[in-house]
Amino acid sequence: MNSTQILSVILLVAFFALMIIVGYRTRKKATDVNGFVLGDRGVGPWLTAFAFGTSYFSAVIFVGYAGQFGWNFGLASTWAGLGNAFIGSLLAWNILGRRTRVMTQHLDAKTMPDYFGKRFSSKGLKIAASIIVFIFLIPYTASLYNGLSSLFGMVFNIPYWVVIAVMAILTGIYVIVGGYMATAVNDFIQGIIMLFGIVAVIFAVLHDNGGLVEAAKSLSAISDASTEGWTGGAFTSFFGPDPLALLFVVILTSLGTWGLPQMVGKFYAIKSEDDIHKGTVISTIFAIIVAGGCYFLGGFGRLYADKITYNPQTGAPLFDTIVPSMLSTLSGVIIAVVIVLVLSASMSTLSSLVLTSSSTFTLDIVKAMSKKEMSDKKQVSIMRIFIIFFIVVSAAIAIFKDSHPTVTFIAQMMGVSWGALAGAFLAPYMYSLYSKKITKLATAVCFVWGCGIAVLQLVITLGGIDISSWGPVLAYIFKSSINSGVIAMVGGLVIVPIVSLITPKPDKKLVDDCFSCYKKKTEEIEKTKY
Repeated sequence: MNSTQILSVILLVAFFALMIIVGYRTRKKATDVNGFVLGDRGVGPWLTAFAFGTSYFSAVIFVGYAGQFGWNFGLASTWAGLGNAFIGSLLAWNILGRRTRVMTQHLDAKTMPDYFGKRFSSKGLKIAASIIVFIFLIPYTASLYNGLSSLFGMVFNIPYWVVIAVMAILTGIYVIVGGYMATAVNDFIQGIIMLFGIVAVIFAVLHDNGGLVEAAKSLSAISDASTEGWTGGAFTSFFGPDPLALLFVVILTSLGTWGLPQMVGKFYAIKSEDDIHKGTVISTIFAIIVAGGCYFLGGFGRLYADKITYNPQTGAPLFDTIVPSMLSTLSGVIIAVVIVLVLSASMSTLSSLVLTSSSTFTLDIVKAMSKKEMSDKKQVSIMRIFIIFFIVVSAAIAIFKDSHPTVTFIAQMMGVSWGALAGAFLAPYMYSLYSKKITKLATAVCFVWGCGIAVLQLVITLGGIDISSWGPVLAYIFKSSINSGVIAMVGGLVIVPIVSLITPKPDKKLVDDCFSCYKKKTEEIEKTKY
């Protein structure tokens, strides 16, 4: 083994050992449903903010999106990171944080489907939301392994499935043992690694290219077919060569978090309303550094055009190879840090997703359909079983996708998952926290709308359907899952209030009871130190 491999192994072993220890130390908080799913609603602002941020940013962002959008937009891709910070974090916490925390505690809702069921007094909405989560979170979970192959292949000569298996098993251990609290504490540790790691990598890459000024000067001299009409500097310009496409990326990756159950669920567990304000600041700063740093780094990807891998048939760059190519020339210490950084990002998001999937499936489907009362102990046991199930399925999908690259269905499902979930849930969830007029039927229509757009995008892409005859607007919308995902979200924001106006009003007593929680400040749950 060379020095880079030895250092990487040492850091990985230490990292994995720490994750397992945290799971063991927090096991006492995972004995009942409220503790296992929400940490007894007593999680502080630092842990919640880092849990929110690390669930947001995974290897998909660091390796995939940073490489792809950095290649397409140059330094302007940094806007995506800033959008993630100010729209996906700052505004999300300000608009959704307090109201989510207060109303979900008042309704004793533990998951997003549970919230919909109790907010609208509808078992049908609860089950429908659970099914949507189940269908679209699995491929989204499988996508977390993207990018790990090229990164680990750069250092270790081991099969990709081994990397996936190790990551899945170790994540499963600490989530199963410690539940939400183990996830939150480990997310904090993983977040610290991500913060220091991304800063170190940026400085190393810039230094490798002669500093910021020299790197930007080299980038400004690059042009290709996408910069037609430019005399130079397209990839160092303020909004890049394609501002409209960049805007769609910013909206999808930033506004989408408002409707993702694993993200919004972090507000359910925070200890008090006062902690929302602290968490807002922490989460925003974290996102500026991590997301802004990732996309800024990716903006220099074209400086490594001679090192990345290209599709032999189309000649297009393989985006997952861009960031690893940027790192290949750096020191062994930096590479070892990046290995742990990317693994941290992926494991934190994976733990959040499998906990969300298992709790939703257990509480909102299994328990709802059970004819007998289920004890807390039994519910927690079932959740642990489903955590294993979701981890195994997502890992199997990722391994199958890697060994069968011609099977495009899986890749496309991953692409539409974010848009489907956010398109279905964002509008009815946000509006229902603020307005008594939102109806059950409007929520159901938005579920159909969001999933319908996603499925249509899937059919068009897989079927190779020519949409040029549909007109320029529709052709642009369904050009990619990014564009259609944005339309699903924004369309829902228009559809829900309109449908609510023309459908039967909700029961006055029900909504008055739901909104009564905002009239008084909720009491802080007994403080738990971690």
